[in-house]
Formats: sequence, C-alpha cells, structure tokens
Amino acid sequence: MKPVLFALLGLWFVSPCLAAARVALVVGVADYRGIEPLRNTVRDAQLISERLRQVGFEVSTLRDPDAGQLDQALRDFSFQAEVAEIALLYFAGHGVEVGTRNFVLAADAVISRMEDVPAQGFALDRLLAATATARSLRIVILDSCRDNPFSAVAGVDAFAKSASAQVEQSATASARGTLVVYSTKDGAPALDGDGANSPFAFALAETLGQRGIEIGMVFRRVRDAVLQATRGQQEPYTYGSLSGRPLFLAGGGEPDSAGTDRRQAWSAMRPDDEIQLLALADAGDTRSLVGLAYIRQNPGSRTYDPRQAFEYLKRAAQAGNAEAQYELGKAFEKGIGTPQDVQAALHWFNQAADQDFGDAINDLGYLYSFGGGGLPRDRQRGVDLFMRAAELGQPEALFNAAAMIDEGRVEGRGSSEAALYLYRAIRAGSEEVLNQLSTKPDVFSQATRTALQQLLRDNGFYQSAIDGRFGEGTRRGLRRAYGLQE
Repeated sequence: MKPVLFALLGLWFVSPCLAAARVALVVGVADYRGIEPLRNTVRDAQLISERLRQVGFEVSTLRDPDAGQLDQALRDFSFQAEVAEIALLYFAGHGVEVGTRNFVLAADAVISRMEDVPAQGFALDRLLAATATARSLRIVILDSCRDNPFSAVAGVDAFAKSASAQVEQSATASARGTLVVYSTKDGAPALDGDGANSPFAFALAETLGQRGIEIGMVFRRVRDAVLQATRGQQEPYTYGSLSGRPLFLAGGGEPDSAGTDRRQAWSAMRPDDEIQLLALADAGDTRSLVGLAYIRQNPGSRTYDPRQAFEYLKRAAQAGNAEAQYELGKAFEKGIGTPQDVQAALHWFNQAADQDFGDAINDLGYLYSFGGGGLPRDRQRGVDLFMRAAELGQPEALFNAAAMIDEGRVEGRGSSEAALYLYRAIRAGSEEVLNQLSTKPDVFSQATRTALQQLLRDNGFYQSAIDGRFGEGTRRGLRRAYGLQE
C-alpha cells in the first residue's frame, strides 16, 4: 500500500483544526549594566504582557535578562511556537544597527567597539527565527530607543530603514504572515512620554484589547494613535506581509472554530470592517482585494458574487499577490466566476509557484505526478516540486516528500529524512497528516515508522518502545506533537 498524496486542488483552504494557541515572549530591559538605563521599558513590557494575557495569549515575560537568559528564552519560545497559530515577540530596550543588521541588547551588554555588537547582541533575524515556525502569523515588535547609545563607537548606529526594508523583502519572499513592527521610524527616538508608559506601548495595549479588529488594521490604528499622542513626533513603521486568512488578536471577528475556511472567516467580519476593506482595495491593497474575493465567493454571504470575486482576484494577481494568483488559478480550473480555462489555471499556478507559494508548488507536483490538468505525466518533476514545497514548510508537501523518500524515489535520502518530514508536517499543524499516520501508518515502511517514533521520543512526546508499531502510545505521541492537550 502506498501513501495517498495530498493536494489542495479544487478545495477551499481550511486552516488546521484545533491549533488555536497564541503564544508571546515579552522582554523589557531597563537596568543596563554598561549603558544608560531606560525609564519605561520594563513597565511597558509588563503592560503588554498583561494585555496579551487578557486577550488569550500564553505569555512568557523577561525583565532585565542577561544574554544567557535571553538566549534560552528564545530557544524555548521557538519550540513553543511550532504548535501555535500566532507567535508574537515584543522587545523593549536598546537596539542598534551595525552594517545593515539590527541588534537588540540584553542587560549585561558592554559595548566598546563595533565588533562587540554582533558578539553580544541578538540580531533581528534571530528574533524572527524564534517566531518562524508559527502556523499562521509571526510578529516581532521592536519598541526600542532609536537614539544610538553608542554614538561614540565607530560603525554602530541607530536602527535604520535600510535594514527594515531587507526584513520586509525577506518576509514577503519566505513566509506568508510575518510582520516586523518598529515603534518609530529610523533615526527618531521612541519617546517615553509623560506617563508610566511610552506612547507606543500605551497605544499598542489599547488597540490589542479591542475586539473585532482584523490584524491588517491593528498596526494602522497603533500608528495613528501614536502620531496623535506625540503630535507627529513619532511614527511607528510596519514591514512584512500577511496571508489571506483574517486574524483577530483579541477575537470578536472570526467564528470560534479555527477550522473555518477563508470564505466563511472573511464573511464573518463586521459590515464597517468590510467598508474599510473596500476603501483599501480601491487604493490598491492586494490583501484587501483577496479578502473581498473570499467574501464574494461565499454562497452564504449577503454579497455573494463569484464574478466580482474573480475580478478582485484578477486585480490582486496582476499586482503580484501570490495567494491571489493561486486562487485565480483555482477559479479558472473550476470555472468559478469565469469560463473554465485549464491553460489559464496552469499559468497562474506557475506564477504563484515562481514566488515560492508553497500551495501552488505542491499542487503542481501533484498534477505532474499524475498527469492532471492537461500536463504530461512527469513523476520526477513531481518529486522535485514536492521537495521544493517541503523545504518551504508547506504541510501537505512535507507528507508528500516523506512518501517519495520512503518509496526510494529521492536519491541520497532515507528513512530518517522521511521521518523528519513527517514530524515537521505534524508540528506544522496538518490534520490530514495526523489522521493518516494515526489510522494508516503502515503505508510507510517500518524503518520510517521507527525513525518517527525516535523523533517523538527525542522531543519528549513518546516514552514507549521504538518498534515501528503505532499503537495507542504512538498515536498519543503524535497528538501531543501536533499540539493537542489530553
């Protein structure tokens, strides 16, 4: 028996069921040992921690950590984020730039020369990596004093937009749902204000506590509130990209089920939010166009209109939005809002794949593997596409890649690599993979099953025999690795 390969063709995206955890790491550093101390940062961190807990996040808070403590906290948070829908990291303290890289500093940092910063500081890409495995959204918020505490040290500068632009490019290319938020623009200080908290932390806490605000609107409101509170002296900046799934940090907009498809989730937005989407779409915001398309595709929506949905997707796809390109391909494939056109569908699938959109790459792999969509059957090209999508972390592709390796179709890869892909698919929140391994594990070889049991044991999810037999103990380990609490 061979594994049944997974594709999303013809299906509406359904987010992984039961993976609704929201986790946050909040760090506040005020009492620096070798740098001028800061006044509000620890209080700001405490305020944000309390607000995040109130809206349902599981929060870890660090106050004045040294480098060792911050390093361990980032390691722990990275593991925790693997089964979270949303991972948010907030840092309040000193931040500087060396070259084109941004760094934040722990309490024990002592900087006397440029080389000390990368040796003692924590690079922004390290902070991003700690959130990178979250299933839907990764947010890094840098509430850092932008005036340079090391102005006398050659080569050490305040945070700059050049580094931020690189973050934006990286987030857009490699991960759907990554935001980096700076409390103020480059070269400008983050003001402490006159109260117990900084204007940025106060505005962020106030906005996070408001139910029904979609994530695309949250940081727009924070920016407006800070500009108003500081009379234009401080303007927060947000970089990155969001997926087409609507997310509400404080709840109140989407249905309770995390498994609701995107058409239903967008349709659950309040009417005034839809008006905001229309305004943003008119201004060319592609994510708003995609959201409106999902609403118009929902037969249960009062504004159901497949033809208009097609036009919204077409505008966003032509503007370069990879998710819109993929969804437009599906519309052409099924003839939704437009006459069926298989060649047009393949064109847009390939456009999305060219931007490393994992769903499109995986589905093209499926089509080539079986000769679907008018494509000639090319099993090797299918394998190559599955492997490419798997390296991007696409959950179904991780399973498909494991199947190809287990069948001996990937040169130089063996059972340990197949097991690792299956483990990653479980941790990424694929309910389909969880069900397949729980009910039909024998589609994989005993060597791969044994290697997967070993991975479960190594990561603390399984304690029984390593024998390749998937009894209740192994199934329980799979559920725990997926993130289910029993």
